[in-house]
Amino acid sequence: MIPFCKPSITETEQNYIREAADGRICGDGPFTERVLGLFSEKTGLSRVLMTTSCTHALELAAMLLDIKAGDEVILPSFTFSSTANAFLLQGATLRFCEINPFDMNVDVSHMESLINEKTRVLAPIDYAGVSCDMDVINRLAKKHSLFAVQDSAQAVGSRYKGRAVGADADFSCFSFHETKNYVMGEGGAIHIKDPALVNKAEILREKGTDRSRFYRGETDKYTWQGKGSSLLPSDILCAMLLGQLERFEEIKHKRLAVWNFFNDRLEELEDAGKLLRPGVPGYAEHNAHIFYLLLNSAAERDALLDFLRKKGVGAVFHYIPLHSAPNGLAMGNRPEDLPLTESCSARLLRLPLFPDMSEQERVHIVNSVLEFF
Repeated sequence: MIPFCKPSITETEQNYIREAADGRICGDGPFTERVLGLFSEKTGLSRVLMTTSCTHALELAAMLLDIKAGDEVILPSFTFSSTANAFLLQGATLRFCEINPFDMNVDVSHMESLINEKTRVLAPIDYAGVSCDMDVINRLAKKHSLFAVQDSAQAVGSRYKGRAVGADADFSCFSFHETKNYVMGEGGAIHIKDPALVNKAEILREKGTDRSRFYRGETDKYTWQGKGSSLLPSDILCAMLLGQLERFEEIKHKRLAVWNFFNDRLEELEDAGKLLRPGVPGYAEHNAHIFYLLLNSAAERDALLDFLRKKGVGAVFHYIPLHSAPNGLAMGNRPEDLPLTESCSARLLRLPLFPDMSEQERVHIVNSVLEFF
């Protein structure tokens, strides 16, 4: 079976992990510092804090905004549960909006129609590493005095109008989970646009203390400053990520080579009306996180999934829309509320994609899809 994803781990990462194990292994150690420096160099994002996951990065954003009961957050239903839970945990009410079938990102016109006097946050995601249109979302946020929290879990290394994805939102959150382009097993990061909020963020992620300032020699002791949690990843995990970021361009180039191979070889099926390939707007430079196919029907998607698995291809579906998941239904949502989201989710299939995929594997995947049709 060709797996859906497989991290590219080399001796570089393994050697860094061994080196980290001989030193300080808790959070915000020397490898964390090196990761932040290299991440800034590669992306241009400087006000970044590492977290134990992208989930925790999103939760930290919600805490920084002091989201509370009565506040409303607008987000696409076609996303992972973390995007919703981050705000739900603070007591917010969720308003799910439609997606644009071209790139599977948020339909901004529907998002705007949901805004009311209780709305506090617009929370788009960057599906498949393709940036949502942040200029439009920011204009909408400014018009209604809202905040933009961008779930960029899949978009490390992507760009929007020449800028690093995440540079334009009030908060942007990234993932380094095993399934992402650059991995540390479990881990994430948050970019904070307003420099005045960085100190507050450090306190929230360091158990409510100013220990970060203590480690930098800015105070002779650290004390409890307010509410907080423990959101720092181990330096051992950051040691793995350092090796990944040192291979930043190599990993991106390898993934793009696989993505482009699929895109070129399956063009004939789109021309024949059999399926749609991933849509990439002109403003977006993607990172080849996902290569998906949008079939003409749910039945055909399921049949292709079954066929590919029998061929040894680990293709998978993706999100069950949040509004029609059990918890979404319990909140009073109905499947028919978002027909485009329901339709796209039922017809979407993701092909395996990982940096070290061999030519034989990618040929077999494409040939299997062609054989099905």
